[in-house]
Amino acid sequence: TGTISSLQRQMEIQESELRRIRSEKQLLQKQLREREVQLQAVTDKFCSLTEEQRQEEITMMMKEENHNLQQIVTDQESQLAEQNKLISELQGTISQLRAEAVTTRLQLLKHKQAQKEIQSQAEALQHKELQTRVALEHISSKFERYRNKIIQATFSVEGSQDPQTELTDDEVLEALQKIINERMEFLQKLKNKGGK
Repeated sequence: TGTISSLQRQMEIQESELRRIRSEKQLLQKQLREREVQLQAVTDKFCSLTEEQRQEEITMMMKEENHNLQQIVTDQESQLAEQNKLISELQGTISQLRAEAVTTRLQLLKHKQAQKEIQSQAEALQHKELQTRVALEHISSKFERYRNKIIQATFSVEGSQDPQTELTDDEVLEALQKIINERMEFLQKLKNKGGK
């Protein structure tokens, strides 16, 4: 946004300069017209002189005025050429600034779109994380119930003592394995004696 504002300010400055140059051009053209009016006034003035004086005076005045006008025209042409060159450069700069402003706007739109996509992905990940937590809590609850059943089955065997402290998973498995081994030994003894 700052870049766009800067570009717009530069465009306004360049356009203001262009207007100033055009105004100066109009002023020079106005001065030229005023010179032409003055020349006409001088011509009218000499109409009252005698023909010979008139011709001589007019010739001198015309030479001088022509010289002055030629100099003015040369100066104005030079100034107009410089102004036209500057106008062309300013128009090129304005076009470039406009193009840069359009490019910057497009980049901003792309950044906003990317930001929206990232935000959408983040929301999807948060939703997935929530689902995963719920599933994990459900699995943890089932595991805890299963663990409690194993502990209950293990220490409900005749001759077993209830644990005095909270058991680790390894201790539970060890106690369960001990019961399984004892039963396997008991079954083997029965087989050896021929019992059912």
